[in-house]
Amino acid sequence: MTDMAKPANTNRAIRPPRSQWWDVWDQFKTHKGAMFGAAVFVFIVLFVVIGPLIWQVSPTEMPQKALDLIRGKNLGPSWEHPLGTDQLARDVLARMMAGGKVSLAVGLVAMVISITLGTTVGVLAGYFRRLDGPLMRLTDLFLALPLLPLLLVMVMLFRDPLGRMLGIEVGTFLLIVTAIGITSWMQCARIVRGEVIALKEREFVLAARSIGTPPIRMVLRHILPNVMSPVMVAATLGIAGAIITESALSFLGLGFPPDFPTWGRLLADGADYLQDQPLRVIWPGIAISLTVLSVNYIGDGLRDALDPRIRGR
Repeated sequence: MTDMAKPANTNRAIRPPRSQWWDVWDQFKTHKGAMFGAAVFVFIVLFVVIGPLIWQVSPTEMPQKALDLIRGKNLGPSWEHPLGTDQLARDVLARMMAGGKVSLAVGLVAMVISITLGTTVGVLAGYFRRLDGPLMRLTDLFLALPLLPLLLVMVMLFRDPLGRMLGIEVGTFLLIVTAIGITSWMQCARIVRGEVIALKEREFVLAARSIGTPPIRMVLRHILPNVMSPVMVAATLGIAGAIITESALSFLGLGFPPDFPTWGRLLADGADYLQDQPLRVIWPGIAISLTVLSVNYIGDGLRDALDPRIRGR
């Protein structure tokens, strides 16, 4: 009788619970724009990372002879130079790859700095009431500053000292990513603060507080994981904003050195030859536009996939 009373499914293997990230991926796959953006972004990353291993042409090397320099400058697309050459007879395809690597690195590092600052300020302001006023007034102060003139002033003041200390390329890279990161965290801080204020009144937070959970553990274990959805969306949008800002600085001549290729620098160099060689401007412009557009679509898809109210519809 005891054996007969046993459920029929006791011998079946107990399946592990389905990961929440699979649900996120299933929802993300239904967003056609996000999948298209992810495919384009992966292609661009492969182009700038693996491309130089296939197209082994120096992006900064110029012809040694003056006659070769004169004959090889400002050429159109050909088998030898698929995207043509610039005013110094340098291969544009190689410079596009090298410039894309720098632009994407600037976008990623500046995004990490911005998201770290914004999340920290937002969580502290939303959870600790005494810090809310000072931190939000600081955020309002940064929002009131004109960002592009502030970036120009920072680059003009600190580029030469950092260049002498760390080298012109490393110093300029650190200056630009730091300047972009500390001037673009405000929107993330406001979003995270609003989410934290709403989460503080949820039942699981009140239950954890009632058993004496320390504030640091409360923030790290209960608050922060539940605000990752808007943080990840802000991160994707921050990459696009950082790439556009770096391109604007390079276009104005206050970014990286002239012999250090970035997409913004390629735009600035090709602007003088716009009428005779329009492709010099079109190629980096298309690269910047596709990168920004793909990252924005990815952020749109992540917003829908990470929202539990939309997931599963």
